[in-house]
Amino acid sequence: MPYESLNELPDAVKDHLPHHAQEIFKEAFNAASEEYKEEETAFKVAWNAVKKKYKKDDDGSWVTK
Repeated sequence: MPYESLNELPDAVKDHLPHHAQEIFKEAFNAASEEYKEEETAFKVAWNAVKKKYKKDDDGSWVTK
């Protein structure tokens, strides 16, 4: 199921990722869900896309690399 807006993202994404990282997640998830047709794979692709530009800081918050 593709996400139409950032408001539709799972709480684990909305509540923890910065705005730009949420946009990366949404676009990667939507593209992967079309290509692979499996939600689990789409989530993995989306998180990997986020992790290319962001990392978790020592306090657990996501920051740009």
